[in-house]
Amino acid sequence: MFDRLVPPALADGATQHLLADGVQRGCIVAWLGHNSWDLLATLVACERIGAVLLPLNTRLVATELAAIVSHAGASHLLGTPEMADQAGAVFAAATWAAGPAPGVQHGDLLLVYTSGTTGQPKGAMHTRAGLQANAVAAIAAQGLDARSRVLAVLPLFHVGGLCIQTLPALAAGGKVNLQPRFEPGAWFDAVESWRPTTTLLVPAVMQALVEHPRWAGADLSSLQFVASGSQIVPRPLIEAFHARGVPVAQVYGATETGPVSVVLRPDEALAHAGMAGRPAMGVQLRLAADGEIWLKAPNLMRGYHRSTETGFDAQGWFHTGDLAVQHDRGMLEVVGRSKELIISGGENVHPAEIENLIAQHPAVLECAVAGVPDARWGEVPVLAVVLRPGQAVDGASLLAGLEGRLAHFKCPKRVVQLPALPKTALGKVQRAALALLLTSA
Repeated sequence: MFDRLVPPALADGATQHLLADGVQRGCIVAWLGHNSWDLLATLVACERIGAVLLPLNTRLVATELAAIVSHAGASHLLGTPEMADQAGAVFAAATWAAGPAPGVQHGDLLLVYTSGTTGQPKGAMHTRAGLQANAVAAIAAQGLDARSRVLAVLPLFHVGGLCIQTLPALAAGGKVNLQPRFEPGAWFDAVESWRPTTTLLVPAVMQALVEHPRWAGADLSSLQFVASGSQIVPRPLIEAFHARGVPVAQVYGATETGPVSVVLRPDEALAHAGMAGRPAMGVQLRLAADGEIWLKAPNLMRGYHRSTETGFDAQGWFHTGDLAVQHDRGMLEVVGRSKELIISGGENVHPAEIENLIAQHPAVLECAVAGVPDARWGEVPVLAVVLRPGQAVDGASLLAGLEGRLAHFKCPKRVVQLPALPKTALGKVQRAALALLLTSA
């Protein structure tokens, strides 16, 4: 399926390049760059060779990226020219393998890192068969075929940008207009000139479009629907697109789940605004007693790369940490997350990543981060600190200490000094109570 994604000459060139560079079965090839057909050609080349593609988040700083490629056991680093300086810094700081990486199995193809429960990134390993199953589910859910024209603006280093529309549309014989990165003006230009039938957006991108001066007068008539996901989509954004005659379909999932797990089909979008939909093709779903979504599906990750944490329970269910309620006709509504993960503008931010760094400051007794609602980004991280007796430090100084150590999107947008953190009787920070406190502060 994936060998047909890109023109044969491009795929052959990428394959020859990897082989000449010493890539062999079991090697992990890291990729750092904005959206590019070369990335897709490298994926095809990795499939042919039996290697694994590791797309890197361009928004991370060099030290974060070096930690990821070192943990993965990557042996090679490729990318696009505009990221050459960043790639050089990563190459210098990382530990590189000399050949195949420990833990890679036959059939592994795509390795994507996401925040872990300890704040350390974890690599979700996806197989060729899993990616194929995900493409089949995505094609069925969205009605993709050879007539589909996808405007792809979300980053391909996320499974959302890569696996919800881009790979499935190409696999179905459709056309993809691959934008290097999202820019509102370029999006409107492409919609009006290239006439896409669909596009994938996250809430922050939807907000940027709705607020743009061209929104009211733009010709959106070619769009049969847009798809959205990565977090709960605010109802006003859905209504803004529906008011322009564009249904907002939904795809619920995570880095570990393919991510096509629950889908609201385009033909159901107008009548069920705000719903996540029903299980996608091949997906088994169970709601636990507390409403947590559990999944079994052929498009789930094989497991976490080089980790003792499997991600699955003894019966093979993946516990998503997301909470949902089921309505009539099996419609699922995602209502929140039981995990502490913050999703800001479609990017994962784990409180522990920030807390581990802030706690090193000599003036800080304890700290905690919680997500608070934000009109543009959905939610943003806010830092609460309790200072040691007799110590004084301002929020700007604390945040300055994160410069170069943490990606900008992960940095807290505010710092609130508190006399104490809200905790349970066992001393665990009450995240929900803290979020309410920081929202009103």
